[in-house]
Amino acid sequence: MPEPPNRILILVILWFAGLYLRLPVLIAPPLTPLIDAELALNQTQLGALTTIPVLMLSLGALPGAVIIARLGPALALVAALVLLTLASIGRGLAPPVWILFLNTTFVGLAIAVMQPAFPSLVQRWCPGFVALGSAVYMNGMLMGEFIGGGLTIPLVIPFVDNDWRAALAFWSLPAILIAGVVLLCRRLGVTEESVGKEGPPIWKPPLGELRVWQLGIILGAAAAGYFGTNAYMPTLLEFKQIPEDLPHYLLVFNGTQVVGSLIMVALTTRLVGSVRPIIVVSWGTLLGLIGILLLDGFLGLMGAIVLGLSTCIQLILVVALVPLISSSRESAPLAAGMFMIAYLLGFIVPLLGGLIADAFASPAMTFTPLMLLAIVAIAISHTSDNLGAAEAHSN
Repeated sequence: MPEPPNRILILVILWFAGLYLRLPVLIAPPLTPLIDAELALNQTQLGALTTIPVLMLSLGALPGAVIIARLGPALALVAALVLLTLASIGRGLAPPVWILFLNTTFVGLAIAVMQPAFPSLVQRWCPGFVALGSAVYMNGMLMGEFIGGGLTIPLVIPFVDNDWRAALAFWSLPAILIAGVVLLCRRLGVTEESVGKEGPPIWKPPLGELRVWQLGIILGAAAAGYFGTNAYMPTLLEFKQIPEDLPHYLLVFNGTQVVGSLIMVALTTRLVGSVRPIIVVSWGTLLGLIGILLLDGFLGLMGAIVLGLSTCIQLILVVALVPLISSSRESAPLAAGMFMIAYLLGFIVPLLGGLIADAFASPAMTFTPLMLLAIVAIAISHTSDNLGAAEAHSN
């Protein structure tokens, strides 16, 4: 087990690297007015600046597993951070517009490599505190959502004099520094890479295993609930004739993601590895969606709080479970398969909600597929024996 100073350094590296699992994606929405003013994009193109990376998180999971198997998780993380920096800054080379979307695609692919690398990294870097390592990098990821989405407009845009290209560079360049620190720590032996001889690396996601589908669907319910609610909240509140409440709903919904991640850092050893918390938050996701849909005022905001906390904790519980129920050579492909399923659902299910709402001319119908997926996740969490396999492993 690493000495305490090394442990702190490892957790700091994981947190800062975790920021870039979401930060490059969530800086796009605040910059869209500036981008649109220069490039004259339509609504579909503006939305694609956020939805393309989400889709790539699914489509890039398999190539990500191959890269991790070839390079190892640490070097794969370094390569992904370098690609992420170049692609994120490269979005600012537009016009032409195709450069903007090509580099947006590469941003998603880079993150798709990073995501399955982390479960393997925490196994190698965090012997004896795997669950804490998972909670810390996931806290970094969720803080990246909050920082990118919440601080870009009030802090960064004025600092760079309303230059959206400079804003992209401001948030993207630190990723190169993180990659350099990972390489340096690897060379100095701060981060332990050897976990024993377990056979050759595995790259193929175990899509034939039931557990990868169970975990993927539960995680997909959280992803669809989060992305779908952010996407359709303005339309829903307009339909309910309370559009003035939108800032409050978005604040509490996204703010509770950060609160939930901090709760998990504090309680990770008690909650990760048990199926019971997964059952509770799966129900919370469904009840939160129902609350936002049917309730107004204070009760509606309570629904947003429940949904924000539940989707956040559901995400961390499932992702942190991977290194507890798999070996170091199995964790990356298992995570890749899980993310491939989860983020495909996170992309398709909200899209389906929009199509249904258009067909029935009712914005409230956008939440129907999100709730159905949440019900499926509840059923899986109640009936799955594999999800509880980590309880014996972690105790």
